[in-house]
Parts: sequence; C-alpha cells; structure tokens
Amino acid sequence: MAPAVGIIANPVSARDIRRVVANAANLQIADRANIVLRVLAALRSCGITDVVMMPEHGGIGRHVARGLARAAAHGDAPYPAVHRLSMPVTGTVADTHRAAAEMRRADVGAIVVLGGDGTHRAVAAHCGAVPIAGISTGTNNAFPEHREATVTGLAVGLAVTGCVPAAVAFAANKRIDVAIDGGVEDMALVDVALVTERCVGARALWKPESFRELFVTFADPEVIGMSAIAGLLEPVGRTESGGLMVRLAAPQGAATVLTAPIAPGLMARVGVTDWRRMPAGVPFVPEVKAGSIALDGEREITVSVRNRVSLTLQDAAFLTVNVGGCMRHAAQNRLLASVPAPAMAEH
Repeated sequence: MAPAVGIIANPVSARDIRRVVANAANLQIADRANIVLRVLAALRSCGITDVVMMPEHGGIGRHVARGLARAAAHGDAPYPAVHRLSMPVTGTVADTHRAAAEMRRADVGAIVVLGGDGTHRAVAAHCGAVPIAGISTGTNNAFPEHREATVTGLAVGLAVTGCVPAAVAFAANKRIDVAIDGGVEDMALVDVALVTERCVGARALWKPESFRELFVTFADPEVIGMSAIAGLLEPVGRTESGGLMVRLAAPQGAATVLTAPIAPGLMARVGVTDWRRMPAGVPFVPEVKAGSIALDGEREITVSVRNRVSLTLQDAAFLTVNVGGCMRHAAQNRLLASVPAPAMAEH
C-alpha cells in the first residue's frame, strides 16, 4: 500500500512589507487551492490514495473541498482522499510546526509545502527525516525551486511509491544553525543576515543600509533575496559542501558595490568589503555584536553585546524530493509510458 503524503499550504505567505515596497505577486486563496488540486491529481495518478493536510482558517481547505466535491458529483475520481489533521489552528507559524511534527509521527512518505523560504524553514525544523517538496508561493522563494505544481506532485508520487530509487528520488540539503550563548537558538535554510537594526519590527529585510554580515548555504545568482548578493560574488551550488560568508557595508567607500535583487522588483546597491567560503562544521563568529539576526530574509532574533553568537553550516541536514531527478528517471525508464524503455545495446 502506498504511504500517505502530507500537504502544508500556508494561507498567509507573501504578505509581508515587501508587498508594499516591491512589485511582488500575491497568490489569492483560490490560486493556492488550485495548486493543491493539481498536486492531488498528480499524486493520485501515481497510486497515492491518502493525503494528510494541515488545517487553516484562510480558506484553502474549503476551496479544495469544493473541488473534490465537484469531481465526485461528475463521477470522476482523480484525487486521493484528503484528511485534515486534528489540531488547533492559531493562524501563526506554530500551526506549521505542529503539522510537520504530526506528519512526521504519522510516517508520511513526503510533505509538499506551499510557501516561501520562511514556511519551508518552519517545516524543515520539525519534519525530521521526512523529505519535503517545495512549491513557491511566498515573497522571496530562494529555497523552493520554481516549477509547475503538477510536475512536483508527479515526482513526489513516483518517489514515495518506490518507482524511483531513493538514491535518485531524494537529495540532501544544507542548513545554518544559529547558537546563542552556547545553545542552538534557530536555523536557516538559505541565509543568515546580521543587521544593525535592533527592533525586529516588520521582520522582512528590505533596507540594505542596515546589512552588515551575510552567511549562505548556497549562493545562486538566479534567485531573489539575500542569497542573490552572495551569488553575484561567488556562486555556490546547493549540492556543494559548505557555503559563503560576505561582509557588507554602506556603498559609499566600499571596495565592491553590487546591484542585487533583494526582493521581487527591488534592486539595491549593496557595499561589500570581503567574502570567503564557509566550510561545513566550522563555527563562525559574526563581527556584529548588537542588532538583529534575520533568518531566510526575516528578522527573528535580537542580540546585544552580552550575547555570544556563532553560526555553523551543516551538510546533509534534511531531505528534499529531487523533482528533476525523479522526472528524468521516469522518462529514461518509461515509468509513465505504456511501452518499456529500450534495452541498452551490447558492446
């Protein structure tokens, strides 16, 4: 019997202050529900019969339920059965934390996540060894790759049913652990930024004059956000060991000045004084002694000169579904075709 698949769809991702200062898109609830329905159809085509979904009060679940009811009324059965987790709904990130933990305990085969970098970080913090598959619906979507949801659903279905070998189906991912005064406080999937602003405030980063230090798990010049700054200096791949550390300053007088997309449609001039590789397992102590620590683009922690802060990048910290690898394996082996793959010619 195929394992169940979890779905965590954040109804409030992509609603931070960058909606105002940039020209980022904002998916409506109906659009998010339609993404879920496309994932469900793809999962069912791979033999997945049960899905566990995080409850929320934003309306995604209600729209999905109407889509399921319409299909049943027409005599169609293109979807798995959808079961809502029995848990209180607070409308905060605690819902995502609890849903991920409940799905881990339920031994789901994978968790499909709809959200931005912050939502994926919240799931990765509590999903344990359960692989996650990301779908971009946030503001800064550096971690979840941009791809049609139907294809992501197909890859998840092929992976969790064992049609694709685990060595191909799943990929290891990095994270940065943030320790304060000797204890691990939090972690980031993409970037940790040290800023001079002491107040967490609106949380989202969008004032480059306050940026001072940046630590990234990967540096990709094709993404939006803080990781783009590092990517425009020295690209580091998602599958490479280690990351990159960048020291920042005001553009006036800086040795290097970058123009980087720190949010959708928001280009910023950022001064750079130095950068170097960040090997895995080596603690880094930031030079900034007081201010805020932003995790994956959002200020989360305030620190003072009395705090001891260290950052350590961990390789192979959690798993994701390797969507590209799954679909290439499916094509090469004709997993979705009625004819077998051609036999390899003998030499």
